[in-house]
Amino acid sequence: MSVQADILTAIKHYETIIIHRHLRPDPDAIGSQVGLAELLRKSFPEKTIYQVGGPVEGLDYLAEMQEIPTETYQGALVIVTDTANSPRISDSRYDQGDKLIKIDHHPNDEPYGDLVWVETKASSCSEMIADFWQMFPEELKMHEEAARLLYGGIVGDTGRFLYPATSAHTLEIAAKLLDFGFDAAKLNRQIDQISRKVALLSGYLFQNLEIDENGAARIILTSERMAEFGLKDSETAGIVSVPGVIEDVLAWAIFVQQPEGYYRVRLRSKGPVINELAKQHHGGGHPLASGANAKDLAEVEEIYDQIKRLCKEFE
Repeated sequence: MSVQADILTAIKHYETIIIHRHLRPDPDAIGSQVGLAELLRKSFPEKTIYQVGGPVEGLDYLAEMQEIPTETYQGALVIVTDTANSPRISDSRYDQGDKLIKIDHHPNDEPYGDLVWVETKASSCSEMIADFWQMFPEELKMHEEAARLLYGGIVGDTGRFLYPATSAHTLEIAAKLLDFGFDAAKLNRQIDQISRKVALLSGYLFQNLEIDENGAARIILTSERMAEFGLKDSETAGIVSVPGVIEDVLAWAIFVQQPEGYYRVRLRSKGPVINELAKQHHGGGHPLASGANAKDLAEVEEIYDQIKRLCKEFE
């Protein structure tokens, strides 16, 4: 029996299902989490299904979270989507259920859970949930809202189908989701649009981005700079891909200082593999899209030096 069949069997067995995703969610985190929740609500209306994890940080156009007491976890099935490492799971109560399932498309560095389904070649976890529906179409009932969420997750993690993880299968599954009639043009606008404050920050980035001779780039956004633009860390997600439009840039890091003083590091690449670098600095992710942390400016310099080496050595 396949792991997907085992997952469906577990879903059928439990009356209460609680679905988690990662902290600081992106469209794929929300799309896979709540897309799965909506798919299961339609397929098994007799079951009680929750989506949990706290604030959605500007993604409320996709979905909102629910608050549940800890007692709800007793005898429940817990599913975590789009989360490689257990410390990143939204809501630490994820391990208090009766059974735990991990569904993810990041490298499986920590195979937590009783059942683990990881597909690193999938463009997104939302694509995997859509595949799950396609594997069992007679038992799982897709509908407009679930399709909207899963499509949004795919669009988010593929950069509107521009990133290398986009495959022919990705486009095929997206087309099948479009058949359910949600307003895809509106959803694309919601995912793509930025506030005027973030637009101004983008201008600052273009003017101040440091780029070396091999295409290694960085920008440091201190707490003072963030205050100047009136922005929170979560709002900087809108500029992560911006350096990539510059032809001279090969790999880059955006360092955002947190209120506690350390720096959150957003890493992206057009070629050099960066997730091993991220792992060395309390992070991880995909080969070309990762995140890390730097405790101070010295570690910021260390990370940038590593990016420089990766770009220099890249062929």
